[in-house]
Amino acid sequence: MKKLFTLFALFGILTFGASKLVVAQEGEAAPATSEQTVEGTTDTTAVAEATEQKAEAPAQEEKAVKETPGFHQQLKQKFIEGGPTFMSFVLIALILGLAIAIERIIYLNLSSTNTTKLLDKVENALNNGGIDAAKEVCRNTRGPVASIFYQGLERYRPGQEESIENVEKSIVAYGGVQMGRLEKGLSWLGLFIALAPMLGFMGTVIGMIEAFDAIEIAGDISPTLVAGGIKVALITTVSGLVVAMILQVFYNYIVAKIDGIVNDMEDASISFVDLISKFKA
Repeated sequence: MKKLFTLFALFGILTFGASKLVVAQEGEAAPATSEQTVEGTTDTTAVAEATEQKAEAPAQEEKAVKETPGFHQQLKQKFIEGGPTFMSFVLIALILGLAIAIERIIYLNLSSTNTTKLLDKVENALNNGGIDAAKEVCRNTRGPVASIFYQGLERYRPGQEESIENVEKSIVAYGGVQMGRLEKGLSWLGLFIALAPMLGFMGTVIGMIEAFDAIEIAGDISPTLVAGGIKVALITTVSGLVVAMILQVFYNYIVAKIDGIVNDMEDASISFVDLISKFKA
């Protein structure tokens, strides 16, 4: 009986110890699981925040690109900041100067002639059809060189001793007329080149006067008061100089084009007089 009681007591002790050990293990596992759950939640939150930041980055870049003003907007803004009064005059000078320059360029390009081919055609016409055929060739050819040849042929009289001299005089006289037509409008273009920076400098002076007036009224020298007038002054000056530089480039191109045409006219006129002298003989 004592042995049976001892066995029951031993079994109870082992059972109680085993249950206590299981409860302790479960207690330890529960905090570990809680910690893992918290860590998993933290990781998920971090991943979500990183994803949101990546999604917001392109949107911010697009917003920055949209907020950056374009060239036309910046130009418009500077035009307004420079003052509509003087900036308008500078803009008018640019528009009128460009109009004259473009018209002159088109006219000069149409006035250009291949003088070598023209001389060959005139020589063939003189040999085959005489003066009237040569006049027809010159009449149907575009450019000042052909017009000069036509005037020379008009004053040529076969058999007269002073005929060649009259042809030379007519070529010289009508050549001056053609040069005047080629240089038409250049004086106005030069005027706008000189006028644009003057208008800019006038805006500069007026901007400085406004700045000093603001200082006088405020009774204090503040960078904010002075900055506005100086800004207007600098913008008008830069605008006038830019307009003058643009028109100056066109002016030099036109002058070079005219010089080339005049040189061709002179060379062709000499060859034409020689051609007429041979035809007389």
